[in-house]
Amino acid sequence: MTIKTIITGATGMVGEGVLLECLNHPDVEQVLVINRRPGGMSHPKLREIIHADYFELASIEQHLVGYDACFFCLGVSSVGLDQAEYRHVTYDLTLNVAQTLAKANSGMTFCYVTGAGTDSSEKGRVAWARVKGAAENALIRLFRKSYMFRPGFMKATPGQKNIKSYYTWIAWLYPIGRVLYPSGFCTLQEVGRAMINAANKGYPKQILEVRDIVQLANV
Repeated sequence: MTIKTIITGATGMVGEGVLLECLNHPDVEQVLVINRRPGGMSHPKLREIIHADYFELASIEQHLVGYDACFFCLGVSSVGLDQAEYRHVTYDLTLNVAQTLAKANSGMTFCYVTGAGTDSSEKGRVAWARVKGAAENALIRLFRKSYMFRPGFMKATPGQKNIKSYYTWIAWLYPIGRVLYPSGFCTLQEVGRAMINAANKGYPKQILEVRDIVQLANV
């Protein structure tokens, strides 16, 4: 079965890696990316909407109908933001997009990139982890088929352009970390394949740690 998917955050490192995997995967029929700025990529499967405000989706809502999945890779660092600001651009923004998509596509699979250390209890001492945990819990309630991805260190896909500057200095850690600490290291190709397989085949867990992501990628 082929799927049509929406990707957010495709101009970031994680979203670009997921997008490249989707464009190369035979099970993906069409990809719609919602970007704040042009992504600069062209492909027969690819459609792009330039839209600056994720809190105002009514004007593009008609273009969001008919999709099987959303791979939500949009996110910001908590560094430099107070808790209210971080919650607004993480929890509030994510839920606004998710609620719009749930209304437009009732059977949609929603894959959300959070991070290792996310706090499902919403009661821990780390503010960003509580906010991410609250977003995860809300998405699990909203979508029957939802999967929370908690990757650790992710190796970029060859050919990626949107790579954070510091990544060049730490990329050498990946082969060592994969051997010594496999539960903390995966590739963006594995993240992308795991999302596609989640939409097509499902997975028994809704919260996926690194080992789950690698396992699902190779189903």
